Amino acid sequence: MKICVLIPVLNEAESVGLVIRDLPRELVGRVVVCDNGSTDGTPDRARAAGAEVVIEPSRGYGNACLRGLSYLGALSSSEQPDVVVFLDGDYSDYPGELVQVIEPIVEGRADMVTGSRMAGKMEKGAMTFPQQFGNWLAPLLIRWFFGQKFTDLGPFRAIRWNRLQELGMRDKNFGWTVEMQVKAAKKRLRCEEVPVRYRKRVHGRSKVSGTIRGTVLAGVIIIGVIFRELFSGFFGETS
Repeated sequence: MKICVLIPVLNEAESVGLVIRDLPRELVGRVVVCDNGSTDGTPDRARAAGAEVVIEPSRGYGNACLRGLSYLGALSSSEQPDVVVFLDGDYSDYPGELVQVIEPIVEGRADMVTGSRMAGKMEKGAMTFPQQFGNWLAPLLIRWFFGQKFTDLGPFRAIRWNRLQELGMRDKNFGWTVEMQVKAAKKRLRCEEVPVRYRKRVHGRSKVSGTIRGTVLAGVIIIGVIFRELFSGFFGETS
């Protein structure tokens, strides 16, 4: 399988090289860093580590990811991947665990795999209480409304490229991960979770949990996406 890793980043110069370094490159054919307007030299560090870099100046986690998808979609059919892996650039995840994350897809059991920090081993202080609460509430709502069990909204995930294209992803901000899971549930994709480890970021401040405003805003966006997708089933698809 041709595997591509997409890494959305914003000012992660001190960590993006570590993420790229630790990827199992014997399995990964292409690493694309989707820079969201960094001012600290992140793109240069990513290129030096061996990644391709695309720039999305419009701020938003989802915007960066969408730019990456646009880049892959413009490749020739022979160059497009079979599997896309999403991984953050802050080195909180363990890139070497990509092997476990893609395994259910490689073995033909799943269309999408989410790395669950809740089921894995998390370093103390790696997630704030509001984050942990949100990672309990959102999966609960997804299970109630869409019948799919998840334990986490973790950004470390893999999905078949053709199925990802079917989802019609459109969220421009922090609702990106939950939108993917909700739409996967609505499309009846075969979804699995695997436990992954999670640690405190090595440098800088989280764009979500680094401020009270960021935490609250992310929570509102995530819950809003769930209800948007729920009501789209009654009033027609909005994407």
